[in-house]
Amino acid sequence: MEVMIISDTGVPDKHVSVDEWGGETMLRLEDGWCSAVDRDTFRCTIYENRPWICREFEMGSDECKDEFNVIR
Repeated sequence: MEVMIISDTGVPDKHVSVDEWGGETMLRLEDGWCSAVDRDTFRCTIYENRPWICREFEMGSDECKDEFNVIR
């Protein structure tokens, strides 16, 4: 799942990937994990500044974890 950043929520630059057309997405690590997720807790390390689509899920909820199962 690719998380597009479509509004300014304050996502730190170190977690943003910019494509050749200037589109911004959450940075993915080499293994596909979002750079802002703590792998031990499944919690977002930038929760207060997460993108709008991520706000659809409660941090660490079953629904959030289900999304991770889809991208693994």
